[in-house]
Amino acid sequence: MPEAPSTPSKPARKAPRGHVSFVGAGPGDARLLTVRATELLAQADIVITELPEQAALVTNGAEIIDGGVGEDGEPLTHAARGRLVVKHAKTGAQVVRLIAGDPFTYATGPEEAAACNKAGIGFEIVPGISSIAAVPAYAGVPLTNKAHREFSVVSVGDSTINWSDHATQDTLVLLSAVARIDEVARGLVDAGRKPETPVAMTRVGTTTEQSTVVSTLAEIAADAKAAGMTSPAITVVGEVVAMRETLSWFETKPLYGWRILVPRTKEQAAGLASRLRGFGAISEEVPTISVEPPRNPQQMDKAVRGLVEGRYEWIAFTSVNAVKAVREKFDEYGLDARAFSGLKIAAVGEKTAEAIATWGIRADLIPSGEQSARGLLDDWPPYDDLLDPINRVFLPRADIATETLVAGLIDLGWEVDDVTAYRTVRAAPPPAPTREAIKTGKFDAVMFTSSSTVRNLVGIAGKPHASTIIACIGPATAKTAEEHGLRVDVVAESPSVEELADALAEFGAARRLAFVEAGEPVTKPSQKRPSTRRKA
Repeated sequence: MPEAPSTPSKPARKAPRGHVSFVGAGPGDARLLTVRATELLAQADIVITELPEQAALVTNGAEIIDGGVGEDGEPLTHAARGRLVVKHAKTGAQVVRLIAGDPFTYATGPEEAAACNKAGIGFEIVPGISSIAAVPAYAGVPLTNKAHREFSVVSVGDSTINWSDHATQDTLVLLSAVARIDEVARGLVDAGRKPETPVAMTRVGTTTEQSTVVSTLAEIAADAKAAGMTSPAITVVGEVVAMRETLSWFETKPLYGWRILVPRTKEQAAGLASRLRGFGAISEEVPTISVEPPRNPQQMDKAVRGLVEGRYEWIAFTSVNAVKAVREKFDEYGLDARAFSGLKIAAVGEKTAEAIATWGIRADLIPSGEQSARGLLDDWPPYDDLLDPINRVFLPRADIATETLVAGLIDLGWEVDDVTAYRTVRAAPPPAPTREAIKTGKFDAVMFTSSSTVRNLVGIAGKPHASTIIACIGPATAKTAEEHGLRVDVVAESPSVEELADALAEFGAARRLAFVEAGEPVTKPSQKRPSTRRKA
C-alpha cells in the first residue's frame, strides 16, 4: 500500500520579544518626570532602576529590578546593565529602564540601547531633565544671561584635565567635582581664573534636602568641607553665580528643609504631604488613629433602615469618615443616593460637604462661620412643629466625639439619634527613632488635625519638644493641645488640612523674614532648642 503523505510540521513559535523604554528619571524631584515617562511607567511590566529612590516612582505593581549594583554590591558596568535589560526584554515584557537625569547625557543609555539593537529588541528613548541644567536652576543660578552667553560642562571624576583649556570660558559646570574641588580650584586659578571668581556647589539638587554653598575659587574647598558637602553635587563656576542672591527661589520657600510630623491616618496624609512638599518641607506621617467599624453594628443598621422609612428630617455629617461609614452601609444594603430623598443634609465643613457631593447630592446646611460643631449649631434652625413634619435628626459619628452637637440640637427642640458609625482606635507606637526625634526636637513642626491626634500622639510617643512648632486645625484641637501642656503657635482659619498647611507656611515665611531683616542666618526651629519644656 502506498504510504500516507506525512503531515507537514508546524513552524516553531518564536519567543516573544519585549520592548524597552529608556526613560530619563530627571534630577531627583519626581514631579519633573515628563508626561511620556509617566505614561510608560503606568504601562510597564518590569522597571529596572539604578537608584534606590527610583522605586517610589513605580506605582502600578510592576516588578522592580535593581540595575544599579550587582550581587557583590559593586556598581554594574555598562555591559552588565545592557545584558540585564536584554535578558528581561526577551521574556516579552514591556520594560522601562529608569536612568537618572537624561538617558543620553553622561549616562549608560547609549551602550544599553546598542545592546538592545544587537539583540533585535525594539526600544525608545524618553529624554529626561538633566541635572546639568535643573540643579543650577533650582539653586537660582542661571547658566547663561545677557552678559555671559556660553557655558561648558566638565566631568571631573578621575579624569586628568588641562584647566588651561577652560580658563577663559564664561561659565563652567563641573560634575563629580566634590572630592577634588581643592585641586580643581587651584588648577583654575593657576590657569588664569581670578581667585575671587564666584562658585556655587549644590548637592542633591531639586529635592527638599538640597543645599547650596556659595563661595569663591579661593575659598570653596574650605567652605564645602565646613558645610559637609557630599556627592551628588553640581558645581558652577563663573560670574552668573552672583545672580543667586536675586534668583534663589527654591531654598527660600517658607518651610524649606523643615521636617514636619503629620500624625494622621495614612489615607488622610497623602494630600497634606504633597502640599507641604510644595512649601519645601519634608513630611513624615505617623499613624496615630485607626478607623474601624463599631463593635455593635446593629445601631447603624437600625438607623439606616429608619432613614429609608422616613424616620428623620435631618442627617448631620460631622466628618468625612462619617460619610464613608454611611456609604459603606448603603452599599451593604444595595442603597444609593435616592435614599436621601426628602431628607435635609448638614455638613460640618467644606471637606465633609465635598465627600457628600461624591454621591451627586449637595448639603443643605454648611456653617457660614466656624466650621465645627459649634458653627453648625449657630446656623441650625430650631424645631418648628408647624414647618417640620418630623422632629428627629440622625447623627452618625465617631465613638469618642464630643456631646456639643447633641446637646445643642436638643436645646433647639430636636430629638437626636446619636449613632456610633465608626470607632477611632489608638495606633501602635511609632519606631524608636521617630519617638526619639519627637522628644528631642528633631522635628521642626507637628501638625495636629484633630483633638484625638493630640491625645494619641502624646500617648504613644510623648510630648513634642519645646522647640517644635505646634500647628492645630482649629480651636478645639488647639485647646486639647494646650491641655496637654503644649503652646500652640499656629491655628488654621478654617478646619481643613490645606488651610492648616497654608497657615504654617505663612508662619514660616514670617519667621524667615524676621531672620533676614535682623541680618541673621535663617535657621530651622530644630536648630534652636530652648532649654525649658514648652508650656501653654
